[in-house]
Amino acid sequence: MPVQASRRPPSLEPVGAAARVPSQPRRGGKRPGGPAKKRARRKDPLWARLTVVFGAVLMLTSGIAIVGSKALIDQATGNIAQRNLLGDAGKSDAEGGANLEGPIDMLLLGVDARERWAADDVRADSIIVLHIPASHDQAYLISIPRDTEAEIPGHGSDKINAAFQFGAQNGAGWEGGAQLMAKTIKKMTGVSFDGAGIINFGGFKKVIDTLGSVRICVSQEVKSHHMSYVDGKPMWNADAKKTGKKMTPVLHKKGCREMEGWAALDYSRQRYGLDSGDYDRQQNQQQLIKAMAKKATENGMLTNPVKLNGLMKAAGNALVLDTGGVPMIDMIFTMRGVTGNDLTMLRTNGGTFHANAAGTKEALSPQSMEMFQAIKNDKLAEFVYANPDVLSTRK
Repeated sequence: MPVQASRRPPSLEPVGAAARVPSQPRRGGKRPGGPAKKRARRKDPLWARLTVVFGAVLMLTSGIAIVGSKALIDQATGNIAQRNLLGDAGKSDAEGGANLEGPIDMLLLGVDARERWAADDVRADSIIVLHIPASHDQAYLISIPRDTEAEIPGHGSDKINAAFQFGAQNGAGWEGGAQLMAKTIKKMTGVSFDGAGIINFGGFKKVIDTLGSVRICVSQEVKSHHMSYVDGKPMWNADAKKTGKKMTPVLHKKGCREMEGWAALDYSRQRYGLDSGDYDRQQNQQQLIKAMAKKATENGMLTNPVKLNGLMKAAGNALVLDTGGVPMIDMIFTMRGVTGNDLTMLRTNGGTFHANAAGTKEALSPQSMEMFQAIKNDKLAEFVYANPDVLSTRK
């Protein structure tokens, strides 16, 4: 889906790795190569290991040698659009925002957008914080419930997923939506970000199809609220009704299996009919991300330039990134030690609805607020060790 027009001057909106601008401002006023302490420049290895940190929501993959050098990675990632998705919600210099030496926090927003929908009529129904500690050898996914009551700057109190829609209004598009969402989360949790990504789940189907399939374990049988079979072909319900033919609901049965792109995405969208509603959906979406990460390391996907380019081309159609002014290649090499198996999925609110003090709306529990504080202080591993119940129940 096309990226919406930006408020920023064109010179500050590089599209793809080939358009990186050395003078692009870093959050907090620093620029790459500015007064902050600079990392030692890595030598170009003959066999580079690729971390696609943002794919599937970013297919966190690594530890796999790929054919070629930085030039090949630049070519492979060149069609991924880069925009300013954080605004003033990025990390300040004091928080380490000028370099990648410390912990890395990314905001990942999943939108279920259709081409017929206006840019300001889309809510972010998947809100995930990706935390990578300063050791750069582990990664955590933490979902924020879409119905969490939040104070949205300039718009009062509302469900947090409305922040994206409010921010996208008046021509600001997805860029403005992401910026207001990031600002809202920072106000609520105290966590600021190194970068962000918007994932169009519709475009995700092409990524999975490029991978071939993904292995998903269905924990609860659930009937699709969105799709049905017509003559054995899966279709959106709205399109299926137009055929006038018999519609058979898509049923995701309990058990582990390889799923095609349409099935994996449809399952990850479901919340009606699940015991814990959106909380189960959050875990299913995290499971999909991890499954994509694992699949991307199989069958020589990252060791074959043709397959790699096909994968990144598909990702480019589904993904918009903000690397905070840091060249994408630097982000990739910094996180090269993280593998799909090192991706830990965490639950907010113990995986179930948590009411606010008045008992009328959804809110983050005290334990979840402590978890976000641990993210801010880069103490998440210690927090998880002391609170094992926050771990996802998905495989």
